[in-house]
Amino acid sequence: MGFTKEHLLARLQELQIVYSRYENPVEMTVEAQLAEQLKGGLSKNLFVKDKKQRFYIVSALVETNVDLKVLSQRLGLGKGGLRVAPEEALSQILQVPLDCVTPFALVNESARNVSLLLDQGFKSRQYCIFRPLSNEMSIGLSANDLDKLLISIGITPAYVDLEANPTVGKDQPPDLAALVPSDAKLLADSLEKPGPIQVNENSRVSVNNQPANVKLSKPVKPSNAATKDKSNDAVKSSITYADTDKFIEEILEKTKSLVLSEIKEENNTVSTNISKLGVELKNIATIFKNTAYTEGFKAGIHHQPKRM
Repeated sequence: MGFTKEHLLARLQELQIVYSRYENPVEMTVEAQLAEQLKGGLSKNLFVKDKKQRFYIVSALVETNVDLKVLSQRLGLGKGGLRVAPEEALSQILQVPLDCVTPFALVNESARNVSLLLDQGFKSRQYCIFRPLSNEMSIGLSANDLDKLLISIGITPAYVDLEANPTVGKDQPPDLAALVPSDAKLLADSLEKPGPIQVNENSRVSVNNQPANVKLSKPVKPSNAATKDKSNDAVKSSITYADTDKFIEEILEKTKSLVLSEIKEENNTVSTNISKLGVELKNIATIFKNTAYTEGFKAGIHHQPKRM
């Protein structure tokens, strides 16, 4: 079972962290009033993952514009490397309700491999306002006190400019690559793994110490039908490679099945690019085939065997 609101507040008291609390901020307007009273900043928190099943919490001021495509590039994950984490990851890794994703969720042991990106704007506010693992209340604490809590659980706070859009290229590496978790926290790790197979004592097979006489069966020869099938496959294969269009289509189908199984794009960009690539490959294959025919014809003319 994960940490509760009571556990978290007790931890804050242990660390002598001063915080302000406001009960039952059911509506956003109430939280906004609290932020104004405390001269603090309301937070918005995103729980996302990359293609290697590594998870991130992006915690920002509500007025900060967070572009996941830009952030993904800055982490070195490509433009589409970050996606919203599935709901099962929320319950199994962070162990909090849907509307309670905050840096506080990292107190749970199951969330220790989650990377945290904090808005540098929190540093300029007197208080940072978060929900403490529950939507029944909000609390405000300073960025320094938030750091104290994070450091106590082994997390080094990382404050970044989430609105920056630096150029990423060959000579300009991703500026946030160091914040990518080194160890992936797979959902499969959180699921209950099947236990060892139990063997009923009554179903055990008794084994004698005497050597058993085992009759070896004769090797089975392949039937004529199987041989025919193999020869037919060989003929079909040669026909395919003689036809440029079919040859390229076969290459593209195998490439598509491999690439699309790893990359799930929201649009048809990959399929469109593969279609364009197919046209170019067909032209190249046709040139290659024609060149092979020409060279073979020349070789046949210039190297005819001498007549006896």
